[in-house]
Amino acid sequence: MSIKTINITKYYGTQLVLDNINININKGEVVGLLGPNGAGKSTLMKIITCFLPPTSGDAFVEDFDVAVSPEEIKKRVGYLPENNPLYLDMYIREYLEFIAGIHKLGSNSRRKVNEIVDITGLGPEQHKKIGTLSRGYRQRVGLAQAMIHDPEVLILDEPTSGLDPNQLLEIRNLIKEIGKQKTVLLSTHIMQEVEAICNRVIIINFGKIVADDLTANISSKQSQDIVTVEFSKPVQEKLLKGIPGVLNCVKINDTTWKLTAKPGEDIRPLINKMAVQNELTLLGLHKEEQRLEEVFQQLTRNVDGEK
Repeated sequence: MSIKTINITKYYGTQLVLDNINININKGEVVGLLGPNGAGKSTLMKIITCFLPPTSGDAFVEDFDVAVSPEEIKKRVGYLPENNPLYLDMYIREYLEFIAGIHKLGSNSRRKVNEIVDITGLGPEQHKKIGTLSRGYRQRVGLAQAMIHDPEVLILDEPTSGLDPNQLLEIRNLIKEIGKQKTVLLSTHIMQEVEAICNRVIIINFGKIVADDLTANISSKQSQDIVTVEFSKPVQEKLLKGIPGVLNCVKINDTTWKLTAKPGEDIRPLINKMAVQNELTLLGLHKEEQRLEEVFQQLTRNVDGEK
């Protein structure tokens, strides 16, 4: 496992922030960590990167225990915090050479700086002061410092926050390319970003994991599909409610209905079967695809866990 946590719990005073978090992330996965503000995402990332100790539980990166071997973990992890702290009075190359020195890259420093400047697309701006850069290029510098020591694991907290659409696309493509060779855990509020980059999603709400699955699966397992069906003539509601897996029926007009299905069930074959049995002609049958954003809203509504 690249990242593993066992019953990680964190209190700030008397406030419970993380409640028995268990995750296993394998090498080569790009995992999106989602949750509302205050859900505990940044705290979990800080524990994994050895910036904060857990109140209880264990965390491992590349089989090293965060409580026992923080220096070994920091050699193997690249971390981009949400606020991307940079030395604004330093030039890009100067700053990256400084970071290379911190990581004790020695004679490899210049080569690694050249490589990371090329990978992150900083070449056109490399001789500028960081303070003069756009938000997009500052994020690139943040990614460069996180990657310069060639870590096996990248932890990125809101890596595209505040970027314009063009900058967002550039950074998104960069992270996707990096994810082909590294293990990436990223936190974001942008659902389209997760759908575009991540092959797995972990959703946290009130310090607890409420979903953990492949991105391709999570919507289908959590969602209640809505199917719009049109018949050639009026249909009685009791026929539609009698279809197995139908939770609710909403009449659009005499011949058209919206049917809500139980989570994870495809009711379309059963609608067709009912139509055949009752000698009805189907004119239209359309399933509305539920996106990750809607699933996220369902799982993080302020119910039961509300404080």
